Amino acid sequence: MTFLYVKIFHILSFVSWMAMLFYMPRLFVYHAEHIQNKGFCEVVKIQEEKLFNFIGYPALICTLVSGVWLLILDPSYLKGGFMHAKILIVALLVLYHFSLYRYMVAFREDRCQKSGKFFRAYNEIPTIALIFITILIILRPF
Repeated sequence: MTFLYVKIFHILSFVSWMAMLFYMPRLFVYHAEHIQNKGFCEVVKIQEEKLFNFIGYPALICTLVSGVWLLILDPSYLKGGFMHAKILIVALLVLYHFSLYRYMVAFREDRCQKSGKFFRAYNEIPTIALIFITILIILRPF
């Protein structure tokens, strides 16, 4: 029974984390494309900070803690290669998460030189990761 509750918490945490990973680059698109509008950018900076600090970071921590907790409750998951692949993708998403932090700081300090087009493409990374994670968890191909 405990396993199922932790799994529910893990899924909810992951969905919250992914929401931030999807939306933060979209805010960066708006920021980059309206860089001359200082009033607009000040509002977007506040949104970026709140999204990252109050949704993204806590959701990341909850996702990782509950994921490790699930593996402690049922270590047999580690016997499948699919879980090793999933953990690798999650590690890459964590790196992506912290890259968003670096871009947020660059925007805060008015030194980000990336374009809206760049952030539109960068926004696709978590979508691709989500597709692979879903395939690995549902199909368990190896």
